[in-house]
Amino acid sequence: MYKNILIATDGSELAEKALLHGLSLAKEFNAKTTIVAVTEIWSVSDIAARAEAGENDAIQRFEEFQASVAQKVLSAAATKAKDIGLDCNTVHVKDKHPANGIIDTANQEDVDLIVMASHGRHSIEKVLLGSVANEVVSLSTVPVLICR
Repeated sequence: MYKNILIATDGSELAEKALLHGLSLAKEFNAKTTIVAVTEIWSVSDIAARAEAGENDAIQRFEEFQASVAQKVLSAAATKAKDIGLDCNTVHVKDKHPANGIIDTANQEDVDLIVMASHGRHSIEKVLLGSVANEVVSLSTVPVLICR
């Protein structure tokens, strides 16, 4: 049924459940699998505060930290895939809003299913903060499986 599955993860406990579910589906359908982690662009106010505190290379340090975190998340995910006998590609999308990074990767990889977690925000939080899962569902041209 599915030939090419994209699994989005941020390394959180909830994302871990979606990862495992997505890997199980990929194994069941013998689907090509791509795991994506998206890191957002640095915050101007955060970088300004760091610069004010005397940190000269705040942007570089932020980007190095984000890349390190993404690498750890993707490496752990790839290990889980390998443990169940599944090959996968990993992609780190940097400097993007998570929903846009997920959709861009889905388009580039020509997937036919996106698997991701919902972080379970309640209605007022969704209105104020938005929801990456809601955005992906709204923007995606392929089915999206949301794991809670």
